Amino acid sequence: MSYTALYRKFRPERFEDVKGQDHIVTTLRNQIEADRIGHAYLFCGTRGTGKTTIAKIFAKAVNCEHPVDGSPCGECRSCRAIAAAASMNVIEIDAASNNGVDNIREIVDEVSYSPAEGRFKVYIIDEVHMLSIGAFNALLKTLEEPPSYVIFILATTEVHKIPVTILSRCQRYDFKRITIDTITGRLRELMVQEQQQVEEKALRYVAKAADGSMRDALSLLDQCIAFHYGKELTYDMVLDVLGAVDTEVFSRLLRAVLDRSVTDCIGILEEIVMQGRELTQFVSDFAWYLRNLLLIKTSDEGAIEDVIDVSSDNLVRLKEEAEMAQPDAIMRYIRELSELSGRIRYAGQKRILIEMALIKLCRPQMEVSQDSLLDRLRAVEQQLEKGIVMQAPAGTQAAGGTAANAPSGAAQSSLTRAELPKAIPEDVSKIVANWPTLVGQTAMPMKLYLKKAKLSLGGDNRLMLVVEDGLASDYFLKQEGNKQELEKLLSEFSQKQIEVSITASRSDRDFEDSYVDLTQIIHMEIEEE
Repeated sequence: MSYTALYRKFRPERFEDVKGQDHIVTTLRNQIEADRIGHAYLFCGTRGTGKTTIAKIFAKAVNCEHPVDGSPCGECRSCRAIAAAASMNVIEIDAASNNGVDNIREIVDEVSYSPAEGRFKVYIIDEVHMLSIGAFNALLKTLEEPPSYVIFILATTEVHKIPVTILSRCQRYDFKRITIDTITGRLRELMVQEQQQVEEKALRYVAKAADGSMRDALSLLDQCIAFHYGKELTYDMVLDVLGAVDTEVFSRLLRAVLDRSVTDCIGILEEIVMQGRELTQFVSDFAWYLRNLLLIKTSDEGAIEDVIDVSSDNLVRLKEEAEMAQPDAIMRYIRELSELSGRIRYAGQKRILIEMALIKLCRPQMEVSQDSLLDRLRAVEQQLEKGIVMQAPAGTQAAGGTAANAPSGAAQSSLTRAELPKAIPEDVSKIVANWPTLVGQTAMPMKLYLKKAKLSLGGDNRLMLVVEDGLASDYFLKQEGNKQELEKLLSEFSQKQIEVSITASRSDRDFEDSYVDLTQIIHMEIEEE
């Protein structure tokens, strides 16, 4: 006899065998026992949660000659015929391939014929959301008032695509995702029957990877057993077959991100790539790892074990890492990885996208969101605590400025600004206060570049002009005579020899992080006077 896949071999035959859907099973059994059977049911929920299985068990139960507590006996002629797919009373239709009006009209015509044997004719329409609008309309009247011997069971994974007119005529049952504990317990039972040795840790990982689907769990386990047939299935074997990554790697990667070491992050990713791991799964698993970390960081001590599912060893490690990271930083990491998961699925260069994301995690200054700003401030604080002197941008020193006169971080900038008003020379203050008038005396294109320039203070308390990187910086720094022409204009205005330091900035944010805006300070002094 040919091999039968695990999910087909162990498909539940009675309500008692169904796992994880007790709320639905109990309701249906009570209806059968009380003989309060409805005429139309809608089973909706994610894949592999038992919609079609329960529909078939229900079809058996309503036609069973000797039901036991609302569950089919499995021994009578009707049960055996339905189990063998030989019964004329149970008609299963795949709406994905039979979604036209003509297909539904055939059903409507057949409904008028009573069952040859048994009490009910049961129509199970799988993936019903695939029906066309015309097919739904053709089904509408029959679904509302079918003959007393007809039951419709509609199954779907996308209930939002079903018209409201259909929904209002059905009893709706929402199938839940099956918990990891429930899936693990079921897999353990089946492995005992199969006489297959499997590590408990391996079973739990398969259950977690199934994402609430019992069918997916059995398929994944079947795949792992086939790859290592005849051997005890270990956790490492499961990771190898599924292309997954051990949590120890995620711990190393997180610590590298917290240390802001791009080199270490890229090195860890290189290991994962060389091992042939699935990169899409890697991103999802890392996001899940960070999710557990965030829950530990924000949950009460006694309730941690209830909200995450990890081993005791991993829990100790997660608690240690939770003390190293801040909640807003972890949320930024999760948000970045979640966006990456949506882009990477169909990307041609997955590795490059992941490398870019890791660099963003390590370099919050590359982003402009509020949570990244908090991370940037935290990075400055950490460097100051370690005694690392923040250096000014290269452009500042090239123009004659020093690190002391051009602070490079937001924290240093705010400290320097408090002392600057006392140190601003009178001639510089006069130039800044009259800057719009002076700019108006120049010709194009100098006028355009000066309008967009920022005024700050350079080395030796000289006026510093911060211009846009590109055409403006080239105009003053590379083309001879333009800088001297500006200095001549300012010297004639102030009746003093004026020297101007000119540097380039890529954006307003770079200017705010590295320089003090003299126009705001001088403007404030004028208002106070």
